[in-house]
Amino acid sequence: MFTDSHCHLTFPELAQDLPQIRQSMAQAGVTRALCICTTLEEFAQVHALATAHDNFWATVGVHPDNENVAEPTLDDLLARGRLPRVVGIGETGLDYYRLGDRSVADMAWQRARYRVHIQAARVLDLPLVIHTRSASVDTLAILREQGWGGQGAPARGVFHCFTETMDVARAALDLGFYISFSGIVTFKNAQELRDVVAFVPMDRLLIETDSPYLAPVPHRGKTNNPSLVAHVASAIAQIKHCSAAEVGRVTDENFDRLFTGVSACTRL
Repeated sequence: MFTDSHCHLTFPELAQDLPQIRQSMAQAGVTRALCICTTLEEFAQVHALATAHDNFWATVGVHPDNENVAEPTLDDLLARGRLPRVVGIGETGLDYYRLGDRSVADMAWQRARYRVHIQAARVLDLPLVIHTRSASVDTLAILREQGWGGQGAPARGVFHCFTETMDVARAALDLGFYISFSGIVTFKNAQELRDVVAFVPMDRLLIETDSPYLAPVPHRGKTNNPSLVAHVASAIAQIKHCSAAEVGRVTDENFDRLFTGVSACTRL
């Protein structure tokens, strides 16, 4: 009934509780999850989850905020992206939120890493999983620079855990991206984000937990897990004036269209 389009089941907060998490997912009607890779070092674990369970899939990528980890080459991403049950590249993108005493110019390494992921997605014809925080202008500009969404170019991917403005949502949609919402939509102070939810067409919308983070109300402050994506669906249903079941049905279809309909997914 519900698909969690973005979770981190290999993170320490969740990795030891997988049997209980899977049971909780089944009880909540959460039938599938996409396990997101954030470093090359963790890819083997992420991929093992996808190959061990027929309702899990995997991505390959290095998170823009991860430093002092193996830097991905194009060949690194291509080799892993061709493996069975790998259905996306990322998460990737840009994150300027924790600049500290650095400038945006100092983040050239992030932009170079992002471009490598974009190139891999184009070669493999796989969707991009985009993370952007305090960096939406550059995130969008580099997509355009790389020809994403241009004539004859692929335009497939998702801006995950969306927290940006209506203008950024419009630009992402214009480039062919889906937009995924997390438990943040349930937070009391997130009315501007709920306005974005109202704006995004149902056929371009996904739901996620980004677990173990961002547990939705009424579990805010606790460790998140994929079973709680049903609360995200319920919040979106209120905004869209439909049932949570309808949100589940449509976002399941959107997930299939974006991820499990791609060529890599046929190599089970």
